[in-house]
Amino acid sequence: MAVSSQSIQQNYDLRKAISTNRLIGLWRMLTGYRLKYTAATLSLVVSASARMLTFQLLRYFVDNIFIAQDHHIGLPMIAAGFIGLALMDGGFSFISGRLSAQSSESVTRRLRNYLFDHIQHLPFAYHDQTATGDLIERCTSDVDTLRRFFSDQAINAGRVIILFIINFTAIYQLNPKLAGISIIVIPVILVVSILFFNKIFKAYEAYQEQEAVLSTTLQENLSGVRVVKAFARQPYEISKFDKDNWEKYLRGKKLYVLNSIFWPISDTICSFQILVGLYFGAMLTINHEITIGTYIAYAGMVILVIFPIRNLGRLIVDMSTGLVSYGRVMEIIKNPRESLEDGDYLPDKDVVGAISFKNVGFEYEGDHKVLDDISFECQPGQVIALLGSTGSGKTTLVNLLPRFYEATHGRITLDGIELNRYPRRYLRTQVGIVEQEPFLFSRSIRENITYGVGREVTDEEVENAARAASIHAVIMSFPNGYGTLVGERGVTLSGGQKQRVAIARTLLKNPRILILDDSTSSVDTETEADIRSALDNLMIDRTTFIIAHRIQSIMQADLILVMDGGHIVQRGQHNGLLQEEGIYRQIFNIQTRIEDELQKEIAGV
Repeated sequence: MAVSSQSIQQNYDLRKAISTNRLIGLWRMLTGYRLKYTAATLSLVVSASARMLTFQLLRYFVDNIFIAQDHHIGLPMIAAGFIGLALMDGGFSFISGRLSAQSSESVTRRLRNYLFDHIQHLPFAYHDQTATGDLIERCTSDVDTLRRFFSDQAINAGRVIILFIINFTAIYQLNPKLAGISIIVIPVILVVSILFFNKIFKAYEAYQEQEAVLSTTLQENLSGVRVVKAFARQPYEISKFDKDNWEKYLRGKKLYVLNSIFWPISDTICSFQILVGLYFGAMLTINHEITIGTYIAYAGMVILVIFPIRNLGRLIVDMSTGLVSYGRVMEIIKNPRESLEDGDYLPDKDVVGAISFKNVGFEYEGDHKVLDDISFECQPGQVIALLGSTGSGKTTLVNLLPRFYEATHGRITLDGIELNRYPRRYLRTQVGIVEQEPFLFSRSIRENITYGVGREVTDEEVENAARAASIHAVIMSFPNGYGTLVGERGVTLSGGQKQRVAIARTLLKNPRILILDDSTSSVDTETEADIRSALDNLMIDRTTFIIAHRIQSIMQADLILVMDGGHIVQRGQHNGLLQEEGIYRQIFNIQTRIEDELQKEIAGV
């Protein structure tokens, strides 16, 4: 069943679960399922009570029927009592497990949906600073740890407390001395558990951080496997992975060593407590202070007093993993979402495309200025070309147009209206982007081309867009045509083919503003000429920004902006810029000389 972003937000905003007290935050995460979770806990009360009554019935059987030979209540009634209590114990234990499982799975399902939705709405700056592998680790491993916390650790913590209270009360009613001797080591167990909790909390947090590092290393390696093979860097990558894996091993070893120390200590203390209790009870029986039936009942219930506390100690330690994972997940959720409906101006038609930059500056948080004092104007239908070295600010400049980032200084207007008055959602429907490194999904070619259009698209429209991008003939050469599945990250297509599919996707969107981020860098000269010819027709009445490194791609632009160090150092048209001393003419001369040399080499073959 499809779930919209709005319905996820209306259902429950998990930002309400953010709390400095992690236990309170986890309780808030149960909103909507607390009643069911409480019912699971109450079912444990019934189950624990049935188990305690079983030992009370055993006491009665031994003292009154087996020893005193009082057959006032017949053996069939006693047997029925044992069977009934066993059914109560097992039945309510099953109900408790089922309800807790349903609650935990529902909570984690909602958490996964919310996390994915939240990540989709986080700003570009967040994704620029966060490793993909770390996000994947938090959305999978940490969420699953929280599922185990709700389904096992939290409910069992309630279970052991209930077992302790019910059975300790029953033992106290049997004999106060037995009750007192049975809880001597409980403070010791709790102190040891809390000490190990603090150590394991830190160890598990370090372990999860390193697991995220390892996931990032693996993800980057698999994403760049072609580059690795092309440069024969397998030994380096293996060494890097082995280093990160060894660090994970050391941190995991420390974590499991702590657990292996805790278990023998707690088991030894609890076993010693049981032996002391059984010995003391035996002495009371020999001295005729309690009956044999009472001793037998005590022998069963003392285990249900001591081992729940032992398990509580284990759960206190294990709960540290859930608290760590809660903190790691909340680190994502506490980041503010990017609002898509934040503008106050919504035109009832498409924008025209008149854009103005006035003294615009931009800098990343805590970083140097990436753009400084950028000013220019372009009219609807004009082609604006951006030329400059890597890092000169070209891509950052065009990223301000769809409001991927907000200008930190100056003023940007679109059709005379401040850019930040347009809602991001509307603005991005008006802007089409073909990135320098196009991304294709693992779907059919048709699905990739129609991605993001937001309406039903005819085959004719898809084919027209593909023809305009000079990719239709290539697609039709595949056995399944437009139904051909694209491999992961588009690996079944060449670089130029992926680029042209991405161009077709943007053209089908039919935006008023086009951004071509060096989009012809992966195609040959002939294909580039075909694309340029098609784009010349399609860019009529559309404002187009072209980022390019080859001057041949921008010679016909209405305005060429040469950028260096975040500044516009030259501006004008091709012929005028060639007459000026500066970067543009230097680049033109270098590229012309290289092409002349290549042509001479080809001609000489």
